[in-house]
Amino acid sequence: MIELVPLFMFAAVFAALILGYPAGATLAGVALAFALGGALFGVFDLGDLGFLPGRLFGIVTNQTLLAVPLFVFMGVMLEKTRIAERLLACLTGLMSGARGGLACAVILVGMLMSASTGIVGATVVTLGLIALPTMLKAGYDSRVATGTIAATGTLGQIIPPSIVLVLLGDVLSNAYSQAQLEQGIFAPQTVSVGDLFAGALIPGLLLVVFYLAFILITAWLRPERLETNVEQMGERPSAKELALGLAPPLVLIVAVLGAILGGYSTPTEAAGVGAFGAVLLALAYGRLNLSTLRETSRETLKTTAMVFFILVGASIFSLVFRAYGGDELVRAVFEDMPGGAIGALIIVMFVLFLLGFILDFIEITFVVVPIVGPVLLAMGFDPVWLGIMIAINLQTSFLTPPFGFSLFYLRGVTPASVTTPSIYRGALPFIGLQILMLGLLVLVPELATWLPYALR
Repeated sequence: MIELVPLFMFAAVFAALILGYPAGATLAGVALAFALGGALFGVFDLGDLGFLPGRLFGIVTNQTLLAVPLFVFMGVMLEKTRIAERLLACLTGLMSGARGGLACAVILVGMLMSASTGIVGATVVTLGLIALPTMLKAGYDSRVATGTIAATGTLGQIIPPSIVLVLLGDVLSNAYSQAQLEQGIFAPQTVSVGDLFAGALIPGLLLVVFYLAFILITAWLRPERLETNVEQMGERPSAKELALGLAPPLVLIVAVLGAILGGYSTPTEAAGVGAFGAVLLALAYGRLNLSTLRETSRETLKTTAMVFFILVGASIFSLVFRAYGGDELVRAVFEDMPGGAIGALIIVMFVLFLLGFILDFIEITFVVVPIVGPVLLAMGFDPVWLGIMIAINLQTSFLTPPFGFSLFYLRGVTPASVTTPSIYRGALPFIGLQILMLGLLVLVPELATWLPYALR
């Protein structure tokens, strides 16, 4: 019976999260309750909690995690100063007159926003507010318009510098080291957040190409579902307007990614450059004032506090979970699965996909990945490839009806004239494209692994 305690812990956390309790408090509270209960029955040594201060000190001194507030600040600053609106206006005018041009502009702007914010909710809501009314006025079928926006918003999961990849990279780095030590490798190889950024670049850009191709094919086969009122797209911008609208954000994003991928700086240092660059952009556009700075700082603080609170709770949970032998239980279950390593991977991906309906990426990254990651990595899966597979899998989950977070975000800013079933149907083709991307990664792992290892 004692060996099943880790499963009871996980079930208790799952039930509490379903009931709506805060993730960080739930993780810590359930873990401590099981620790104290186990001590009362003589099956848990409270001395194991003595490792907790060292774990928490490791969290607050983790240099990689400093990138989180800096990237959040950069993204929120670009959002609050409405630079994304200027980007969309420039690209929309540039593509005016072309069937499907407005949707393509939305995809490209969403790609740039995803690269700058890295937060699904922020991208979906922003695009829903500034692009959806224009698309509907231009005559777009509501399914195409909402599907494009919801799918483009999920690119924040995979386009670097994504916060998801920062957190996932830190967790997978620890899991990879643990897996190698358990195999008797005492000089373990490492995987960094920069490796995950490099690994996500090609799959992320391929997804953008898939989305654009879908719009162009729809324009060819079903033109009536796209623009019927091209006057709504605005005038074509001049070369000066185009340069002023596109160049600064592009330079900022390329500088941040180039510094990381080129090995000139760590993700944390590049995040600092990005945050400072976002402030300079806001000043250059005349959009920076005390109110904007206050709102940006408040949003950054709220998001960062949430991330670290969950991380502290997850650290307490994993300590008690492992003290009860949870990692050995998971490893035994995986080793006994039919299909070996491939079977274990399929099961984990399916479970993560389902969890994506009810938990956000932070909870999944800090709670589930540390449990299953070391076992899968010990089975021989490449850590970068596994990280990209997890990110795209969660991206697909967040887009899948009826529980996808991206669809909920979009529903909140969509006019009542657009029905919920229309939003769901609009997402289906893009879900298929993301599943296609997962299949390509299985068939051609080099799509994720070639660039990071080439840059080393």
